[in-house]
Amino acid sequence: QVQLVESGGGLVQAGGSLRLSCATSRLTFGSYSMAWFRQAPGKEREFAARITSSGVLTAYADSVKGRFTISRDNAKNTVYLQMNSLKPDDTAVYYCAAGMGIRDYSVPRSYNYWGQGTQVTVSS
Repeated sequence: QVQLVESGGGLVQAGGSLRLSCATSRLTFGSYSMAWFRQAPGKEREFAARITSSGVLTAYADSVKGRFTISRDNAKNTVYLQMNSLKPDDTAVYYCAAGMGIRDYSVPRSYNYWGQGTQVTVSS
């Protein structure tokens, strides 16, 4: 069965950086758009970033634009999220997701497969 496994989360001070990875298996990776969502305690899951199957197009939530960068390595079946200038408000569980034929990339229901999430905690 398809698996998405996130890694790279942890505790970091405000202003610091983290790089999240999402390794996939049993997925025709190069055919899927990939995205990162995040969910803070008591809040709904929200869109952070996405990248098209080819890697040509990316999109970001306004809250992370200019600080986060999404990328992918189709040879390694892996998507990344480089997070710089982290803020306490970035504290959340971060999930990667895979989808095809996406019309609205910012909503969770557009994605077919999800990872289990990785915790990111930013201290002030």
